[in-house]
Amino acid sequence: MSIGTKLNKDLAFTKHAEAFLALQKKLAEASRRVKQGGGAEAMARHRKKGKLFARDRIEKLIDPQSRFLEIGLFAAHGMYEEYGGAPSAGTVFGVGTIHGREVVIVANDATVKAGAWFP
Repeated sequence: MSIGTKLNKDLAFTKHAEAFLALQKKLAEASRRVKQGGGAEAMARHRKKGKLFARDRIEKLIDPQSRFLEIGLFAAHGMYEEYGGAPSAGTVFGVGTIHGREVVIVANDATVKAGAWFP
């Protein structure tokens, strides 16, 4: 005996599910753009100098097989456009595990305005 459901057949549910998936896709794309930091040109200059990006440095810092919970991905989103924007407010901020201990990690993103801090 099973408990039936009408959710899969309900038009309102289908519309809400489609809207949710569209928003999820939009958020994933915005996240991808923000993680590009100061853009392709700034990233190429940074890479040419043999430097690691902020998120790469964090990945090497945290314990293997642990995860980094980024908190400020959309900080300053849509702000400071007159300066070329400030993805993640020029910093990568979150919580990671180092030597088995959860810690707050803040790393400047040098591809965003050379790592300058924004007010």
